[in-house]
Amino acid sequence: MSMANKLTALILLLAFIAISTLTSTVAAQYHLDRNRYGPGSLKIYQCPSECARRCKQTQYKKACLTFCNKCCNKCLCVPPGYYGNKAVCPCYNNWKTKEGGPKCP
Repeated sequence: MSMANKLTALILLLAFIAISTLTSTVAAQYHLDRNRYGPGSLKIYQCPSECARRCKQTQYKKACLTFCNKCCNKCLCVPPGYYGNKAVCPCYNNWKTKEGGPKCP
């Protein structure tokens, strides 16, 4: 085996190890987030403060808070962050309006 082939094999092995480690770390973080933010992770009395956090940066605060609290009371979870991340809470993610759009902010 030539030196170039050995070097290429070593680089591929190191890349595989790095990707495996990163994947494990991301999967562990997602698992932790699911425990913290997933279905049933909140009590009803926690919904207003979690929705205030979720809706903090929107320009449509009143609508955001109304629908977030409605969703939280049903699903007992609010996704992390100000936008997106809804996959952590399937109930929150899958509740749709009559038109088929997302009900929960």
